[in-house]
Amino acid sequence: MEKAESDHLLRRPRGRPNRRGSRDDLDVSVVFPGRVTRESCCRFTCELLKHILHQRHQLPLPYEELLRFCQRQQSREGEVIRRPTKGEVSDSRQCQRSMSDLEELLAQLETFFILTAVPRVLLLLGGSVVSPKEMYVIDMEGVQVGNGEESLSTRPCLRQLFHTIFLADPFSDLRSTTLMSVVILVQGHRDCGTEWFRPKLNYKVPIRGHTLTVRMSCGASETPDAYSNEEYIWFQAPITLKGFHN
Repeated sequence: MEKAESDHLLRRPRGRPNRRGSRDDLDVSVVFPGRVTRESCCRFTCELLKHILHQRHQLPLPYEELLRFCQRQQSREGEVIRRPTKGEVSDSRQCQRSMSDLEELLAQLETFFILTAVPRVLLLLGGSVVSPKEMYVIDMEGVQVGNGEESLSTRPCLRQLFHTIFLADPFSDLRSTTLMSVVILVQGHRDCGTEWFRPKLNYKVPIRGHTLTVRMSCGASETPDAYSNEEYIWFQAPITLKGFHN
């Protein structure tokens, strides 16, 4: 990490962490000092998804390291060095399959954020869609979306977001977990025209189990957008992510 970025991370962010409730109900809040773009909101969501999957032991390494590993494995497929073991072949295929699904999901999230404003995103781990073992809520209802000229740059906001999470330390009390299925739901306008995500008209957010809410908002001078419960519904990703170990 460059020294300038390292020094920035040591500063206290504007959005101070707020943890409330029991161990099963954590709330981390970050307040950006201005408006952000939809593209920034999408980046926040994708980076949080990668981070949570690694922190909850569904990915053995951070996403970027795994991506490089898969790329190296693919480049070596034509090389004949030694005959790989069955375990190595299985691990390589599982890694590539999981990473392919994750890459597709991230790409579809980018498209979804272009089509509609996204107030909230849910990451459900284990259990079922109505009763997951763990739920991670990315709440952007308090965000004021602006265009590129009047909005904050994505990079410093992303550093602020993760510095806030680092200070809150929401994963330290959680036990290591086995591999679990991961389901993603996003909230968007009912007429957004998405062809990949599937509408869940009557879906209700679960209220049991471990829940971590990452709540983002803009400064007090910014008025957040209003989202009607009738106009904004839940959409579910048609693929279920599968974690893997080395």
